[in-house]
Amino acid sequence: MKTMTIWRNIFVMCAAMLSLNSCSSDDDSEKDITKEINMSVSAEPGVMYDLFDSMGEHPIECMRVMTEDEPGQWQNLYFNSIKGFTYERGHEYELRVKRTILANPPQDTSNRTYELVRILFDKKVEDVAEPVEKVVKTEADIEYEQQCPIEKYAIAKGGEYMVNADGKMTYADGTLTPEFDKHAQIYLENILDKSHPLWQSGARYMATYAYVLSPLTDEIRLVPSTHSSFLFKNILTDSEMAHVQQSMKQGETLHYALILCNVYKRGIQKVAFTIKKK
Repeated sequence: MKTMTIWRNIFVMCAAMLSLNSCSSDDDSEKDITKEINMSVSAEPGVMYDLFDSMGEHPIECMRVMTEDEPGQWQNLYFNSIKGFTYERGHEYELRVKRTILANPPQDTSNRTYELVRILFDKKVEDVAEPVEKVVKTEADIEYEQQCPIEKYAIAKGGEYMVNADGKMTYADGTLTPEFDKHAQIYLENILDKSHPLWQSGARYMATYAYVLSPLTDEIRLVPSTHSSFLFKNILTDSEMAHVQQSMKQGETLHYALILCNVYKRGIQKVAFTIKKK
């Protein structure tokens, strides 16, 4: 009887230890894993696609990075993916970063976060550096990228917009335009056939900027894109919007054009749109 009691006690103790080990293992699997690593950042930007862009129709310019524990494997990261670090095109970096692998990442997001510890190396690479910008006073002054112009983009819904006296923008059919940060957008659609060699050819054929050709002024302005679109608040100056709201008559139309440009501010193609007073 005494022997059986001893074995019973041993069995209970072993079971308890196994249970504790199991709990410890479960707890470990629920913890974030943080580690400092070195990361290389390419001077040449890359191209990636949003998680919800399953058809790959709207390329997004991004950083190309490679970590020390995955040598030879370049990965794409959004420009703001490394907390405390600002990427400058044409610069090659070696970074020390704190990488955290999240045990329970938010839905539809990466399970990894990065925070800059320090910049180990920063070199401007001449062959991909932005050229010296020349003054653009006329459309003829705009230099085009090699193999351009090309029909890569189109403005959504034919580029026909309506505006009312309050400055509210809609498409010609009355539907609302997409918004970014509560501002109406001119949305670009990628119409280039995916079999075309320039479909995924990198930042040189992506619309990062646009020169604005306005019917109300001879001045040519350069504006940035925002996620495959341009904000009306950047396209129309305050004085132009005031003219549209206060001086244009109902049914009157303005014809604008955009020279889409890449990261080096070289032209890709020309697109046009109209604004009609409602």
